[in-house]
Amino acid sequence: MSAEANGVATRAAAGEQEFQCSEAYRRYVVWFLFVVYVFNFVDRQILATLMELIKRDFALTDTQLGLLSGLAFAAFYTTVGIPIARLADKSNRVNIIAASLLIWSAATAATALAKNFMHLFLCRIVVGIGEAGCSPPAHSLISDYFEPKRRATALSIYSMGVYGGSFLGLLVGGVVAQEYGWRTAFLLVGLPGLLLAVIMKLTLREPPRGFSEGGVHAVREPPPMLTVLRTLWGKRTFKHLSVASGLHAFVSYGVSAFYNSYLIRSHGFTVAEAGIWLAFIVGIGGLSGTYFGGTWADKLSQKHNDSRYLLKVPAVSNLIALPFAAAAFMMGNTTLVLICLFIYVCFGTMYLAPSISGTYKLVGPRERALASALLFLVLNFIGMGIGPTLTGLVSESFRGYFIDLGATEAQATADGLRYALSFIVFVFLWSTFHYYRAMRTLREEEYG
Repeated sequence: MSAEANGVATRAAAGEQEFQCSEAYRRYVVWFLFVVYVFNFVDRQILATLMELIKRDFALTDTQLGLLSGLAFAAFYTTVGIPIARLADKSNRVNIIAASLLIWSAATAATALAKNFMHLFLCRIVVGIGEAGCSPPAHSLISDYFEPKRRATALSIYSMGVYGGSFLGLLVGGVVAQEYGWRTAFLLVGLPGLLLAVIMKLTLREPPRGFSEGGVHAVREPPPMLTVLRTLWGKRTFKHLSVASGLHAFVSYGVSAFYNSYLIRSHGFTVAEAGIWLAFIVGIGGLSGTYFGGTWADKLSQKHNDSRYLLKVPAVSNLIALPFAAAAFMMGNTTLVLICLFIYVCFGTMYLAPSISGTYKLVGPRERALASALLFLVLNFIGMGIGPTLTGLVSESFRGYFIDLGATEAQATADGLRYALSFIVFVFLWSTFHYYRAMRTLREEEYG
C-alpha cells in the first residue's frame, strides 16, 4: 500500500474511532427519519384527500386527477432520484435530505396558490423533484446505523412514515378542507416541513460508511454509477424483486389515490367523514402492517438462517390482502366495506421494508442509496406513475359503459370507479409471482 493510501486509511480509521453513537441515538435517528417520511407522505397524500374538491373547482376529469397524483409526480420523482442517490453514495446524506425537505415543503405550500390544472401539475412536479432526495439517502443512512440482522426492522420503522403521513394527510386535509377550503390545507401541511429541515441539519450526524458492520468499507469509493446499475439490473433477483414491488405499488397507489372519491361517490361520505375514517384505517392498518412486515421478515430470516424469508413475507401477505381488497370495493354494506378495507391495508403494507432489505443483500455499503433509487425508479414508475393514471382511465371507461346502459351521470361515475378499483387489485397475483421468482435466486446472488 502506498504512503498516500496508508494516510487515507489512517485518517479513515481515526474518523471511525471518533464517531460514536449510543443505542438511544440510533433510535433517535430512525424515528426522526420516520417523522421526515411522515411529512414526505403528508405532502403526497394531501392531494388524494382533496381531489373531489379540486375536481369540482377546476372541472377536472378522473384522468386528470390520476395524472396529478401519478405521472406529474412520479416521472420526476423516479428519474431525478438516480443522480441524487449517486450523490448520496458519495457525499453527506443528512444535507441532501434536509435540502430536499425544504424544496418539497415549499412546493406543497405553493400549491395553495394554483389557479388552474397546469399550476397544479407544475407544483406536483417540484414536489416530486424534492421528495426524490428523501428515501434513497435515508435508507443508506439507516443501514449504516443498524446491522443487517436488525435492518429490515429499522427500515420498517422508517417506512411507517408512509402511513403516518397518510393518516395526517387524510385527517387534517379532510377536516381542514371541509371548514376552511383545500388551499388552507395545502398551506397547513407544507409550511412545518421548513422548520423540520432546520432541526434535522442541527441534530442528525453523518456516520462513516459501513459503520454498522465495523466500518470496513469506510475508505472504499463507490464503483462507477453505470457499473452499479448494470450489475444490479443483471441480477435476476433484482429484476423480479423490483417488478414485484412495482406491481404491488401499482395496486397500492392506484386504489389509494381514489379512496376518498370511492367513499364519497359510492357510500355518501362527506370529505371530512371520508378523511377521518380513512385516516384511522390507513394510518393504524398501514403502521401495523409496515412494522410487522419488517420485524417478521427479520425474525423469520434469522430463525431459519435464510434470507429468502425477506421476500416470502410480502409474497404471502399479497395473497392474504387480495380477497379483502376485492370485497372492500364490491360490497354495498358500508360497515363491511370499512372492515375489509382495514384488513386489506394491514396485509397490503407488509412489502416495502422487506423488499428494500432484500435489495441490500445484493449490493455493498457504498452502493445502497443507488440501489434504493433504482428499486424506487421501477417501483414508483409502475406504481405511482401508472397506477393512479390507469385506474382513472379504467374508471372513465366503465363510466362511459354505464352511461351507455342508461345510468345517470352520478351513478355511472360511482360505479365506474368501484369496478375500476375491483379490477386493479387483482394485479397482486402478478406481483406475488415475481416475489417467488426472486426468492429462487436470492441466496446465490447475494453480495460478498
